[in-house]
Amino acid sequence: MGARHTGREAALQILFLMETSDVSASDAAPTFFRHFDADPEGKAYAEEIAAGVDRDRVRLDETIKKASEHWRLERMARVDRNVIRLATWELLEKKEVPRAVILDEAVELAKTFGTEDSSAFVNGVLNRVADLLGRVDGDR
Repeated sequence: MGARHTGREAALQILFLMETSDVSASDAAPTFFRHFDADPEGKAYAEEIAAGVDRDRVRLDETIKKASEHWRLERMARVDRNVIRLATWELLEKKEVPRAVILDEAVELAKTFGTEDSSAFVNGVLNRVADLLGRVDGDR
């Protein structure tokens, strides 16, 4: 697995910890990495994502709400909601990463950490998010 993939996996778990424990990224990341090892590049990417999602949560949630017309954020499963936040942050902030890579990685996270229906749900919402943000296939 590449450093960004392992970074995304760690970031998702940090985001989940932040939400369930009501703590900031600066508190959750060190707690997570005390128990789970990661290569330096993956750890740095996880910390960047977690801090970015924490900082930009209001903007991310507003974007997600626009894309998920029939689903309130509060009704989404925690894992799904945090996968979508993570990928939305990447779509906004990581222009060098192609849309397809971000969405594929998010779907894989949903398959690994979510329910049987998570991957299809995450894929559908994120395609609408990417369209809203003007990220087209082939964009970097």
